[in-house]
Amino acid sequence: MSVAVGNRFQGGKAFGLLKARQEKRLEEINREFLCDQKFSDEENLPEKLAAFKEKYMEFDLNNEGEIDLMSLKRMMEKLGVPKTHLEMKKMISEVTGGVSDTISYRDFVNMMLGKRSAVLKLVMMFEGKAHESSSKPAGPPPERDIASLP
Repeated sequence: MSVAVGNRFQGGKAFGLLKARQEKRLEEINREFLCDQKFSDEENLPEKLAAFKEKYMEFDLNNEGEIDLMSLKRMMEKLGVPKTHLEMKKMISEVTGGVSDTISYRDFVNMMLGKRSAVLKLVMMFEGKAHESSSKPAGPPPERDIASLP
């Protein structure tokens, strides 16, 4: 399937331009959060926002700046926490306050930085901690002699 953007590009080139536009939009929203006094006391805010942007872009399947039900389903399955259709609808409603059927980037960042506990926030935090603790030792194993074997 090829996508035409302004009838000039197709396929990978169009997709790259679409992703670049989306990244620019999300970066503008990140700047708004950085300037917002409500979040001025947040520790490591620029790093957190960069991580949120990367994670959000990974799961925004239609590249329209919104995570819909199918994108959320894919996200939960990829994180190893599959949910039912009803559970995902409830998660979206919880994040958006029942206003929308999709999660916008602003809603996503507000949820992640907010004090309120949301199921999606807990899953995302757990996923981040799981990757931190699964570090494997690098390099060859230490040499052992015959006396140290069981």
